[in-house]
Amino acid sequence: MVGRIPSDSQLSTSQFNLVGRSVVTLDDITASQISYLLRKASFISEHLPEVSHAAAGKILATLFYEPSTRTRLSFETAMLRLGGHVIGFSSAQNASVSKGESISDTLKTVSNYADVVAIRHPKEGAALVASKAASVPVINAGDGGHMHPTQTLADLATLQSRFGRITDLTVGLCGDLTFGRTVHSLIETLCRFGHVKFVLVSPKELTMPQYVLDRINASDSCSYEEVTDLTAVIGDLDVLYMTRVQKERFFNEDDYLRLRDTYILDADKLRLAKPTMAVLHPLPRVNEIATEVDDDPRAAYFEQVKNGMLMRMALMSSVVGAPLPGFADDSDENVEVHA
Repeated sequence: MVGRIPSDSQLSTSQFNLVGRSVVTLDDITASQISYLLRKASFISEHLPEVSHAAAGKILATLFYEPSTRTRLSFETAMLRLGGHVIGFSSAQNASVSKGESISDTLKTVSNYADVVAIRHPKEGAALVASKAASVPVINAGDGGHMHPTQTLADLATLQSRFGRITDLTVGLCGDLTFGRTVHSLIETLCRFGHVKFVLVSPKELTMPQYVLDRINASDSCSYEEVTDLTAVIGDLDVLYMTRVQKERFFNEDDYLRLRDTYILDADKLRLAKPTMAVLHPLPRVNEIATEVDDDPRAAYFEQVKNGMLMRMALMSSVVGAPLPGFADDSDENVEVHA
């Protein structure tokens, strides 16, 4: 991961301090702290052997109340690569919630075992409830259709890697914009840095929620347009963020079947795009990106997977207070950061 990472020109380590902090949304941390995490993840990518014992003795609890492969394994791998350990469960059926235990009680219990908790839950607001009950930092690994902050950190790292910046971009978001928590988080965070144009591509049944549009409107330097035709706008985009139509968010299977194939990115559509455009996707995909796209240099979605692990390493080492050997921003002195 390379390029200019936005930051203040002179910051003290106290302004980066995330020890003991929960991250339910990225609004819980400052823009400077997000930039710090981007720098930290970039350092980790080049110094994996040196940081392999940074969190020795620390324990991560992964409490996943709904199925996940990538996010859960990414959190677990991140802690293991830092030299820590992992406990937890991968579905509600494997937890005491199946016996009627509340989230609050579960978190009060697990806080006695772990140094940090990553929680995924199908209900919006569950991560906030968990953070208030826990006595250790809680990281939201996705709650319903609401927020997915660590995916957004992975997305930011991928933009940084591809463009050397996360501003002054035209970002297209395509597919399920109603239930897509990843795109909600990404838009809200990019608006904090500013200077982004969003092109929102979706069927009328899956348009962006009003509260996200309000966030864009509240920014002095961000704007948006809503369209239904991907091919009409793909040539204008620096970034195309594809999302799947999520079957688990639909109450009516007929609606899901009708909408799931609305947008499929293939080689023909890519011919209309800029040669430098980056294609992102939070995964898993179903059929919204044809496999033929995987070999195109614009495909960045598997890079996102690695960047997600690196950003979770950066975040967890920060909240548990595990400084990384050789990382300047974790030193006791002020550090000069070049914008």
